Amino acid sequence: MDRAQKKELVAELHQTFEGAGLVVVTHQSGMTVGESSDLRGQMRAASAGFKVTKNRLTRLALEGTKYQALESLFTGPTAIAFSEDPVAAAKVCVEFANKNKKLTIVGGALGDKVLDVDDVKALARLPSLDELRGKIIGVLLAPATKVAGVVQAPAGQLARVLGAYAAKDDAA
Repeated sequence: MDRAQKKELVAELHQTFEGAGLVVVTHQSGMTVGESSDLRGQMRAASAGFKVTKNRLTRLALEGTKYQALESLFTGPTAIAFSEDPVAAAKVCVEFANKNKKLTIVGGALGDKVLDVDDVKALARLPSLDELRGKIIGVLLAPATKVAGVVQAPAGQLARVLGAYAAKDDAA
């Protein structure tokens, strides 16, 4: 890799860090190409990304970003998972690491807050942004359906009472 390619890679990683809401640092040793592809596919499905990194270049890319405090985690065979959603990358990493012991979570950061392994696992247990949006919409729509039911109920009762009187008059 020549100097121009390295500069391009550092700039690309810097942009990745600038746009990410969450970064999870992992060690991945002994993962096969198939396992890596499977993990990348799961990340894409969750609107997240996964990149194997060169430590020295990644440390250069971290300079000037809110994730600069992660520099000390980049030793050994590292890779990063990242997403705009503050939960997606953590959720996929933790699920994959539970099934595959070749991926180890080292730490991460949510904005400028550095997270240890337990923090990343706790973050993974939270509902994703899309799940939270669905719950909020459900809460907002529930009262409207209840109001519609309450408004319709008296009209239905009135119609039944009128129907009963009509039937009573027809019988007489």
